[in-house]
Amino acid sequence: MKFSRCLSLTLLITLLLPVPFTTRAQCKDKQITVILSLDGFRWDYPEKTATPTLNRIASEGVKAESLIPSFPSKTFPNHYTLATGLVPDHHGLVNNSFYDREMGKSYAIGNKEARFNGDFYGGEPIWITAGKQGVITASFFWVGSDVSIQGMQPDYWKTYNGAIPFTQRIDTIIKWLLMPEQARPRLIMAYYHEPDGIGHEFGPDHPETLKAVRELDSLTGILYNRIKQLPDGDCINFIVVSDHGMGAISSERNIALKEYIPSHWEVRFEGGNPNFNLYTKDIFADSVYNRLKKLTGLHVWKPTEVPAHLNYGKNSRVGDLILVADSAWSVTLNKPKRDFTGGTHGYDINNKDMHAIFYASGPAFKQGYLHPSFSNVHIYALLARLLGITPAKTDGSPDATEKMLKE
Repeated sequence: MKFSRCLSLTLLITLLLPVPFTTRAQCKDKQITVILSLDGFRWDYPEKTATPTLNRIASEGVKAESLIPSFPSKTFPNHYTLATGLVPDHHGLVNNSFYDREMGKSYAIGNKEARFNGDFYGGEPIWITAGKQGVITASFFWVGSDVSIQGMQPDYWKTYNGAIPFTQRIDTIIKWLLMPEQARPRLIMAYYHEPDGIGHEFGPDHPETLKAVRELDSLTGILYNRIKQLPDGDCINFIVVSDHGMGAISSERNIALKEYIPSHWEVRFEGGNPNFNLYTKDIFADSVYNRLKKLTGLHVWKPTEVPAHLNYGKNSRVGDLILVADSAWSVTLNKPKRDFTGGTHGYDINNKDMHAIFYASGPAFKQGYLHPSFSNVHIYALLARLLGITPAKTDGSPDATEKMLKE
């Protein structure tokens, strides 16, 4: 997905404005948290190109070596994990698309009827936990926030529209933060769809991808500076995360599934490169399994065979077979019509190319602290702690992030 390559002079001036000195307020009981997700921002992009804003946040606050995604390392499953503290196998968004046999319905991120059906979304997103305890929340495009789940949504939310400029999203976040205290959200969640699209098109090491990384860093700096200049800027915790990383691919290592599975076997395919969930008829189940197991570059598992570290396979939505390619391999339904290079994600979470970022600063966080890599299931518990609310039961724990917080 394309976005503007140029920042306006006004935005650059905003970025360069000095942050005024203010006495740190006693804001323990009125801390606000803003969490920004940069889709597909790989953990080591700051080592590949200049990211002065993220470097500054790390200096003023906390940086994790990496944020480990949940399997599959795809956008919707992981953003909803960040919101609920549950792995995809437990919250139900087991891939970007899947089939629910009990409901007799398919879910796909491009299917509006399915995407806005709250029955597909399990668990309790942090905005619902907060709302039940009287905490006002807002979301600009976070996965699930524009869906009525348990009959609830954030107090302020937007229906997803990727055409809305990032600068307009920044303006709205600042507008929310300037609202009167009784109406002001204490949790704001925001989502940017880049650099994921650029990474898919060009791959993680391409100059165009790294250029986009620098621009996202600059935009993050504009938001960070504007937050710091607010009257209550010292009471705002600012967190930057991503949902997954990005791995390089090419047509040299490609598996076209339909070349190996005859159409009369009537296999249902859900998901996308590099992983698929297959729904088979009993009569052909073993034939599909045995044929795919012979292929180089592809892992094929029955639900009971999925490696334990992936925490995947118990949800009925995963289907009869789970496929995931080896690193740098592609899995498509049909053979591509032309040679290609680029990037993708969805691989095993032990593949560090799939790891994401975590940066945070504010009154709750230590200064200049490097935290070991940790799983994204712990973000929900961290947000609940920052808000001072009682969390729902999740797969995460507040203990996992305790060392990054001030005593």
